[in-house]
Amino acid sequence: MLENLISMTLDEIKKGYSYESQHQKFICNICGKEFESGEVFRVNDKYYDASRMIKIHIQSEHDDMFDILASNDKKYTGMTENQKDLLRMVYSGMNDSEIAKKNGVASSTIRHQRFVFREKAKQAKLYLALYELASQGADIRKKSYDKNSEFIDMHKGAKMVDDRYFITKEEEEKVIQSMFSSMKPLRLKTFSTKEKKKIVILKKISEQFERDKRYSEREVNDIIKDIYEDFATIRRYLIEYGFMERTKDCKEYWLK
Repeated sequence: MLENLISMTLDEIKKGYSYESQHQKFICNICGKEFESGEVFRVNDKYYDASRMIKIHIQSEHDDMFDILASNDKKYTGMTENQKDLLRMVYSGMNDSEIAKKNGVASSTIRHQRFVFREKAKQAKLYLALYELASQGADIRKKSYDKNSEFIDMHKGAKMVDDRYFITKEEEEKVIQSMFSSMKPLRLKTFSTKEKKKIVILKKISEQFERDKRYSEREVNDIIKDIYEDFATIRRYLIEYGFMERTKDCKEYWLK
C-alpha cells in the first residue's frame, strides 16, 4: 500500500481500495486483489458487482482501515503511539470526558489535543495541495521537471532513515543495470559496499519474494542462491535493513 500512496487520493486511502479506469477494475490497496467491472461475484448464494464486491472483500478479509493505517510507523504517519491511541478512542466514539477519565487527565487536555489534530490536518491538506499543484504545473509546462528525478519509495521496514534513502528513479535504474548481469533470471554480479547501491540491490532482490507468504530459512537461501552465491550475506542484510523479518528461532521469514 505504501508503495503507491503518493498516487492515491485521500478517499482511496480511507476506503482501502482504488479504481483503475484504464482497465476498469477495483484494486485492494492492502493485498492487491482485483475485481473487474462487468463481472458478477457470488458470496453465500448472493451475487454482487465489482463495486460492491471490493467493499465486501475489505470488510471480510482485512482489519478496520483505521487500524491498518495506524499500524504504520511514525515516519509515515507523523504520529506517536500515544497520539494514535487518542485518535483511536475518538474513532471508537468516546467523548472528551470518557477519554480524559481513561487517561487520567483533564477534559481540557483532550480538547486541546483534538484542536492540535485539526490544525495539523489543515496543514497537511494545504501541503498536499501545494505539492500536487507544483508537480502538475511542472509536468504541464514540460520545463526542467523529469520523472526520472523522482525519488523511489522507501520500503515499509526502512531503518535509520537518512540521506542514503534519497535515491532517484534514474539512480536506481543505473545501479540495477550496473550491478546485475541479468534481470530474468535475476543475477547479481557483486554486492556493493556503498549504501545507496546496497539499498537498491536489496530492494530488487526482495521483489523475488511473495508478500504475505512465510518462508523457511532454507527456502530463503534457495531463492537467494539463484541470484548471488553469498546467500548468507544477502539474507542478513535483508533483515538488517528491514526488507524482511523473521521469527526469533529463524524458522520463518517474510517480507516486511
